[in-house]
Amino acid sequence: MAAFALIHGAADVGWYWHLVERELRARGHETVAPDLPCEDDAAGLAEYADTVARAAGHLGGSDLVVVAQSFGGFTAPLAAARLRARAIVLVTGMIPAPGEKPEDWPANTGWGEAIVEQAARDGGKTGNSDPLVAFYHDVPHDLAEQAAAKGGRAQSDTPGRSPWPLSAWPAITTRFVLCTKDRFFPAGFMCRVVAERLGIIPDEIAAGHCVALSRPKELADLLAGYAASPGGPPASAP
Repeated sequence: MAAFALIHGAADVGWYWHLVERELRARGHETVAPDLPCEDDAAGLAEYADTVARAAGHLGGSDLVVVAQSFGGFTAPLAAARLRARAIVLVTGMIPAPGEKPEDWPANTGWGEAIVEQAARDGGKTGNSDPLVAFYHDVPHDLAEQAAAKGGRAQSDTPGRSPWPLSAWPAITTRFVLCTKDRFFPAGFMCRVVAERLGIIPDEIAAGHCVALSRPKELADLLAGYAASPGGPPASAP
């Protein structure tokens, strides 16, 4: 059986992964999903990686898969390299370039333009200020309200100003889960970024940005499959 270290996105909590954890544990896998120090102005990307490494240290090794959602993509490779993980899985995750600050990622990738273009097609649903529209539109309503409340943490600007410290993407097999109904990172935009920065073809799932809540079983199926046979060469260096 495999082990999974699950990294949440900005201003969120490890609870985000609880349904996926239940699915993975039912299959016999181990999981950890720590809360990152989002509210701590003294914590940058290094401290985020420290948090994951501490939580997953007892799981580290050939059977560990590091999984990251959204902003967690900046932390996942740092933690995975330290833990000598078997694979990295980005779930609609941000893909950093060497030396890039997270706060520069939107401009560097053209994210803002992608939001405007998709919003024009869907009547302003993409990029909407209401999280129930932009993030949780395909999540059951009661669960979406819980997620919005739990994920409403203050997010320090410190990690956004931290240059990504690696000189290249780690030589670790990397997979990407593309959410085709994403209203935060539009699918076409993310497909281009994945090709440019990782040089791989993503796997698709018909879900919005918060797929771990809307499609936990389907996502767990993908993750368990990666753990059984991560396969393929490591992703290209960004």
